[in-house]
Amino acid sequence: MDFKDIVKKLGERVDALKAQVTTEEATKNAFIMPFIKDLGYDVFNPFEVVPEFTADLGIKQGEKIDYAIIQENEPIILIECKHHAAPLSINNASQLFRYFHTTKAKFAILTNGIEYKFFTDLVETNKMDEKPFFHFDITEIKENQIEELKKFHKSQFDFEKIVNTASDLKYTNELKTLINEEINNPSAEFVRHFAKQIYPSIITQKVLDQFTGLVKNSFNQHFSDIVTDRLQTALTKETKIQNTNTDDVETDLEDSKIITTKDELDAFLIIKAICTAECSPERIVYRDAQSYFAILFDDNNRKPICRLYFTDKKLQIGIFDDTKTETKTELTKIDDLYKLTEELKKIVKYYIELEN
Repeated sequence: MDFKDIVKKLGERVDALKAQVTTEEATKNAFIMPFIKDLGYDVFNPFEVVPEFTADLGIKQGEKIDYAIIQENEPIILIECKHHAAPLSINNASQLFRYFHTTKAKFAILTNGIEYKFFTDLVETNKMDEKPFFHFDITEIKENQIEELKKFHKSQFDFEKIVNTASDLKYTNELKTLINEEINNPSAEFVRHFAKQIYPSIITQKVLDQFTGLVKNSFNQHFSDIVTDRLQTALTKETKIQNTNTDDVETDLEDSKIITTKDELDAFLIIKAICTAECSPERIVYRDAQSYFAILFDDNNRKPICRLYFTDKKLQIGIFDDTKTETKTELTKIDDLYKLTEELKKIVKYYIELEN
């Protein structure tokens, strides 16, 4: 199974079990140990993973770190665990700070089994930063976060490679958080920056209040326009491909009888949006024929995703599985396609797995 699928499967498990996990120890056993295992480490091998790790280097007597991942007899990653319902803050990471300073570990993880925060020493050498350079929610992990997490897998762990990208990752994440906050709840300084460039007079509090809503709405409309433009551009490009990829005169004559309807294009956009949760948008392509409207992966006839059989009286879709068997389903309206999200994503995942 691909690392991405392993991580997402763990996220689904955590989300399903969290109501039944009521203690910190249960959080470790149900959520955090499987996470360490999914990173390629043997949780039952004390030469790789040491629970209740203690360092004899001036640490307060009796103080232990929950887990230490070991490489060449030295800790490389320290992990401090909390109950999954406990919020994570720098205030409950004091043991990580002390152990980070007194061991050779260069990475520390603070986690409650759902949220993971990764720390290193970007600000001051051998002193753990107060802000994580990488963090994610395992139940809502994104594709780019999985790629970053993969760097910590036993088979790919490279200290220099991670450190070289940690600074950019940290500041990129902080900027994304800041931008998201400003777009959703614009600060006075942010609003004033734009207002003073277009408002002809003094920016009073009344003007500032007016522009706060305008700035927020403008950003939302701008992002909406970007998404619409990209979909339309992709659709136009695919339409041109459909109109130019003809093999001979006979095919031209046959194509001239094909009418691509608005319903078919609307359905295609919905299916494309569903499938692009697993792959890039340009990999989902349509080919219209007289008897059906085909949607393909990588524009390859050998990789069909589904076919639409739309008439004035009936809306029907046939979805393919990994044996190329087509299962047809009647729709009462085009929006019913969303009910088939898992079936559509499943066949796309299958084609992606064939590449690995």
